[in-house]
Amino acid sequence: MTRPSSAAARVSPRARPPSEAHADDGVRLLWTSGWDSTFQLLRVVLLHRLPVTPYYLEDATRASTATELDAIARITAALHAQYPHTRALLHPLRRFRVADLEPDAGIVDALREVRTRMYIGSQYAWLPMFCKQHGVDGIEMSVHVDDKVQALLSSRVVAFQQADAYRSVRVAPGQAGTPEHTLFRYFSFPLFSIDKRAMEREAHLAGWGPLMEMTWFCHRPLRGRPCGLCAPCVYTIEEGLARRVPRTRRVLSFVYRLLARPLKPPLRMAWTSLRRSRA
Repeated sequence: MTRPSSAAARVSPRARPPSEAHADDGVRLLWTSGWDSTFQLLRVVLLHRLPVTPYYLEDATRASTATELDAIARITAALHAQYPHTRALLHPLRRFRVADLEPDAGIVDALREVRTRMYIGSQYAWLPMFCKQHGVDGIEMSVHVDDKVQALLSSRVVAFQQADAYRSVRVAPGQAGTPEHTLFRYFSFPLFSIDKRAMEREAHLAGWGPLMEMTWFCHRPLRGRPCGLCAPCVYTIEEGLARRVPRTRRVLSFVYRLLARPLKPPLRMAWTSLRRSRA
C-alpha cells in the first residue's frame, strides 16, 4: 500500500533538482540488483525514458557481491534485448570499492549518534563517504515505505521534481548540522512514498514482472539461494514478498525472528555501553 509522507508532499521552491549538476550522467542511481533499485531503474529508462548512470559499491565483507554483479549483468542484457532503446539510456555501471574510501570522522560520529536512537547499517557511513570523496551529489537511493531510513527521515525531507519528470525528496537544507543531514545530504529518494507491494503491482501492470524476478537481495546466499536470515531476507519476508525466499528458509527465518532477533537490540546496547566504559 502506498502511504504518502506529509513531509514529502511539501515541495520546496529552494529544493533544486540535484542531478542538474551532472547533466551528462542523466539520473545517478545506486543500483544493487535489488528489488527497489531495479524498480527505480526501470521506471527511469522505461517510463520516463531518461538516461541513467548506475553506481555499485563493492563491499569485500559481503558474500553476495559476485551474485549481485551477475544479477546486474543479466538484468541489463534482458533489458537491452526486450527494450532496445535502453541501450542508449542505460550507461555503463560504475564500480567502486568500499576499501578504497578514506575514513571520515564526522560521518562516523553522525552514524554513531543516529544509532543511539535507531540502528541502521554500516553502509550509511561508507555511502556518504563515497559521495563526499568523489563529488557525487543527488544520487538516488531507493529508500521506501517500511524502510528504517524512511522512518528516520520522514519529517526531515522536502520534495522536488527530478529532471522535470517525477517527484523525489531529499533532506531539507534546514536540517544542516544534524547527523541525519550529515549522512543523507548527498542523496535523493524517489521511492520515499511507495512500498514493495505497490512496486510489485506497478511492475506487473507495466509488464516488468520477469525483469523484477531477476533481482537479488540476500547478503549471505546458500548454494545460490536466499538464506532467509540476513536483514534483506527478513525485510523481504516482512514486507510482503516472502514467496521470493525458499519455503525451508522461510521456516528457519520464522524461528530466527521469533527467538533470536528480539535479543539483538539489548545485546547491541550492552556491547555499546561496554565499549564506552572502556574508552
